[in-house]
Amino acid sequence: MPESLSADVIVIGAGIAGSLAALKMALAGVSVLMLESGPEIKRDEAVEYFRNSPFKGDFTEPYPPQPWAPQPKFIPTDNNYLIQKGPDPYRAQYLRGTGGTTWHWAGQAFRLLPNDMRINTLYGIGRDWPLSYAQLEPYYCEAEYQMGVSGDSDLDSPRSRPYPLPGIPLPWGFEQIKRRLASSGYDVGIGPQARNSQPYDGRPACCGNNNCMPVCPIDAQYHGGISARKALDAGVKIIANAVVYRIEADDRGVIQAVHFLDRNKTSHRVTGKQFVLTANGIESPKILLLSTSERFPHGLANSSGMVGRNLMDHPGSSVEFYADEPVWFGRGPMRPGSINNMRDGAFRAERSALRIDLANTSPVRYLTERLVRSGYYGKALNDKLAWQAAHFVQLKCLLEMLPEPENRVVLSKTAKDAWGIPKLEVYYRFPEYVHRGYDQSVQDFQRIVSKMGGTEAIYSKRGSYDNNQHITGTMIMGREAHNSVVDADCRTHDHPNLFIAGTGIMPSASTVNSTLTGTALALLMADRVLASLGVNT
Repeated sequence: MPESLSADVIVIGAGIAGSLAALKMALAGVSVLMLESGPEIKRDEAVEYFRNSPFKGDFTEPYPPQPWAPQPKFIPTDNNYLIQKGPDPYRAQYLRGTGGTTWHWAGQAFRLLPNDMRINTLYGIGRDWPLSYAQLEPYYCEAEYQMGVSGDSDLDSPRSRPYPLPGIPLPWGFEQIKRRLASSGYDVGIGPQARNSQPYDGRPACCGNNNCMPVCPIDAQYHGGISARKALDAGVKIIANAVVYRIEADDRGVIQAVHFLDRNKTSHRVTGKQFVLTANGIESPKILLLSTSERFPHGLANSSGMVGRNLMDHPGSSVEFYADEPVWFGRGPMRPGSINNMRDGAFRAERSALRIDLANTSPVRYLTERLVRSGYYGKALNDKLAWQAAHFVQLKCLLEMLPEPENRVVLSKTAKDAWGIPKLEVYYRFPEYVHRGYDQSVQDFQRIVSKMGGTEAIYSKRGSYDNNQHITGTMIMGREAHNSVVDADCRTHDHPNLFIAGTGIMPSASTVNSTLTGTALALLMADRVLASLGVNT
């Protein structure tokens, strides 16, 4: 335990957003104390856990939870940490530990489109942001240079600085698909990735292990553990295994302290001047809802009743088939390219926007298991597998969700974890807006399969969508205090010294991985916190 449980700024949550914000504030000269509910995560241990696990498709296997910091797990069975209340499932996989969930992400580092932040004005659906793309753009640059993002095209997201690294070339099979789809209006391109295309910031270039999820074995891919290490080196105090269960406010709404339980269930009180909540879009609203008092009976920052509501993600549809020529998926990073020219248009008034990833995950294990279940063995198995592995293509489409207050997380009144903290219930429904987006994705899949001479195509079903772990909403940002939680400065409407950042405050989900945007918001927030302390940036 550190000598002092007080600092200028208290940060709750040591993921990529909290750690980079803490780093920025520490470098500006203020004292920062960061609390993380889970343990310190170490890359060498994570790699060994992965190698020894029989569940290679479970991205949480390299990161076993501690009793005091449970996390959702669905393989081999649902551990019911998130209690599903339906009508549709919301199976979010996230990690509780230093560095957070970016330990097992695909590294895709897309920016939003400027129109993504004005969808109500432009299309009459969803919500507008209270800040513009131009206001967020410098923080996108700052986040990209911290993370070492590689890319070659702005993808209609204007830039004031070039990417810090050149794009990673597309794998051979992607180039074949790009060539054959070129005349059909599908633009296959290099995706921006927080992955080194050449040595950068003391880390090596990607060598194509094709193991980005659940763990990059060589640290070519950026993750929150790198942010946390930099923050520590800059003087930030990090207390791991510190489970925050209450934020304390006085009757005026000014935050006075944070309370946490350690691994021995001993309670501690931490004081500060400014308080920052960056514990992801599920755990952060839980802490706010837990922080009730006579003055705030519905929890903190919740005068609007919006804490926990407007939960969004990216429901996913998919198709797999065999192309009529070898494409050899599985070489290089797992998500190096995608089709990006269906993300915006007037159609968004009626249905989801789309983005299609070419899923470059090696299919060998998946196909082998399927052939063995079908009775293949010996030479017949080898011959069949050799042909299928060369020709297999999988496409995954991300569908845009809109903020709807009824999609939400609430505290359970009956179920608690081992440390006596209420679990969360999840209420989630896929709207017709998403189903119509699915219908469009199937039409696009069918055209692509045809162009590739595809056979044995298998399409995912309408209404049965993958979850992509892009937790968005739940503490939504807005201009008006009666229907949002934080303002354009990431400051809560209800408490002058409580800030929230990360993906949970985003008013729209768009169709791209939300990590870069959540991190840019955290860096913007850090500037606002420093200004509140009288520090010029």
